[in-house]
Formats: sequence, C-alpha cells, structure tokens
Amino acid sequence: MTIIRHDTKARMSRAVIHNGVAYLCGQVAGPEARHGDITAQTESMLGRLDDLLKEIGSDREHLLSATIYLKEGHDFAAMNAVWDAWVPTGHAPARTCVCAPMPADELKVEITVTALVVGDYSY
Repeated sequence: MTIIRHDTKARMSRAVIHNGVAYLCGQVAGPEARHGDITAQTESMLGRLDDLLKEIGSDREHLLSATIYLKEGHDFAAMNAVWDAWVPTGHAPARTCVCAPMPADELKVEITVTALVVGDYSY
C-alpha cells in the first residue's frame, strides 16, 4: 500500500495519491486574480486546479468529488456559471458547496477535490 505525496512542504502536500485516487489540497485564485470578483477568482482557481491535475496524471473528466468553499453566499450563482462551463458534460463530480471563512481576506472561493489518476505519475 504505497502512499505518494506530491510537492510536500512542512505543513501539507499539494496532493496525496493512494490506490489510484488523488486527494488534492485546497486551491484558491492565483496572485493575479486575488483582488478580482468571484468570476475572476473562480476562473483562476479552476485554472490552477487544471494545472495540478495535469501534474499528477489526471484531469477534470476524472474528478470524483469536489468541495467548494464560498466566502459569501450571494456569490453562488456567479461561481456556478464558471463551474458549469468548466465541468465537461457528463463528468460532474459529487459536489458540496458551503460558506466558510477564507484563509485571506481578499479570497472569495476555495476548492478541494479528489480525482482518479489515469496518466503516468513519475514517482
């Protein structure tokens, strides 16, 4: 039973892979979008998620579950508009969305996902 830790730091790993399933750390908007509106932050966050999924041999068609954290409930519809365009038709993961405090005041959204690893991941 091998556990693979991807890009491990003192506090966390960006992803942990076990039995072909990847558990990704929370993703937020990149520095370029952190002061933008919910649409800009969601687009940036999902772009960063795409990059991390690619690094570990997965993609958005292999998401198993997602938990989305919103700072403000009134951003739900705008976030969903970006999410709906991003998720491939027929590949929506199990999903939860909750309101929660963010780790930095300027952040409006964060996501954590689990995904199936289907490509090569170099250990």
